[in-house]
Amino acid sequence: MFNTQNFEVAIIGGGMVGLATAIGLAQEGIKTVVIDASETQAVTGETRLRVSAVNKASTNLLKNLGAWEHINESRAGHYDTMHVWTKDGLGSIDFNAKEQNESILGNIIENDNISHALAIRASELAELTHIQNQRVGNIAFGDKETWISLNSGENLTASVVIAADGANSWVREQCKIPLTFWDYDHHAIVANIRTEVAHNNCARQVFLADGPLAFLPLNEPDLCSIVWSVPPEKAKALQSMETEAFNKALTAAFDGKLGLCELESANPAFPLRMRYARQFAQHRLILAGDAAHTIHPLAGQGVNLGFLDAASIIETLSELKQDNQDLGEYRNLRPLERWRKAEAAEMIASMEGLKRLFEGSNPIKKAIRDLGLNLVNHISPLKSIFAKHALGQKLKTPKLCK
Repeated sequence: MFNTQNFEVAIIGGGMVGLATAIGLAQEGIKTVVIDASETQAVTGETRLRVSAVNKASTNLLKNLGAWEHINESRAGHYDTMHVWTKDGLGSIDFNAKEQNESILGNIIENDNISHALAIRASELAELTHIQNQRVGNIAFGDKETWISLNSGENLTASVVIAADGANSWVREQCKIPLTFWDYDHHAIVANIRTEVAHNNCARQVFLADGPLAFLPLNEPDLCSIVWSVPPEKAKALQSMETEAFNKALTAAFDGKLGLCELESANPAFPLRMRYARQFAQHRLILAGDAAHTIHPLAGQGVNLGFLDAASIIETLSELKQDNQDLGEYRNLRPLERWRKAEAAEMIASMEGLKRLFEGSNPIKKAIRDLGLNLVNHISPLKSIFAKHALGQKLKTPKLCK
């Protein structure tokens, strides 16, 4: 028989957001357990397809958590400039790190590289227990605590549970928390691309009539990660092409900005959906990351929004502990819920507005978006606001992200 282990916080989901939250809580002296369905391993070989554009706020978080030093930086890329333009249009905008008094604008890092760095840091903390290759079999929420049983037969209790188990969250389903959601009617093709011209550490994005195409600079001067958002039928057509035909289509779509593009990997496609949980918290429960929200990838802000969740949860729960308050009492979690819901809703609305503005080939819309991009590009205060948003510098930034 297993003895019941008691924790202050139990986090279900050992991805980037779950581990980051756990580390921050443990650093604050909060006894925390992470239940991870898989095992985190070092990244080797070819560059993984799943990468994230990690902005300044998220980089600061990883550094303050002590995880940044464990990232394999030889596998990471960075960008110090950004170039955005419209296909067959006259509008464009450029951002430069020096204009913002920054050395870089962001880092492009494989998700598995980040997760492994976080797992190493987690293993160094006495207040953190990282259970890997285990799933939750049952969960029950009581008035004073939550009971969790694992498939191994082990039992745990916690004052509050954090669901960080992804877009198809099992915990959210068990708690019957409804979702607001819609299908973007787009699939994102992701791939690693070898380019004829060096990327020069510039992140590029072109808005096509049927969706955006982004090239993110990786750790080699001629290697980029792409995210190509297209309608489902076009995604199937592109995937069914011979490699040479796909390369030509990609090069043409990207206006030949980096010369001939050559597929370096598989090119899977993933359906894009917006999800927004009706509740981000309830008695003894907090939703974080994709379990609470998913957004369109056109600005690469998904992981950064999740890391903001992590930092906000750490800040809120550590303050509650310092004040000897119940970590799982819903009334104590309401300010956190309002904070995170408002920020997620703002991001979702922004992404939807951008998507609608830049899709289609209506000449009036094209004129408006070309004018808008050019205006922002030439008006320093406006451009600075956009740049600060991309860097993650917000009016209410969690302490760990500063």
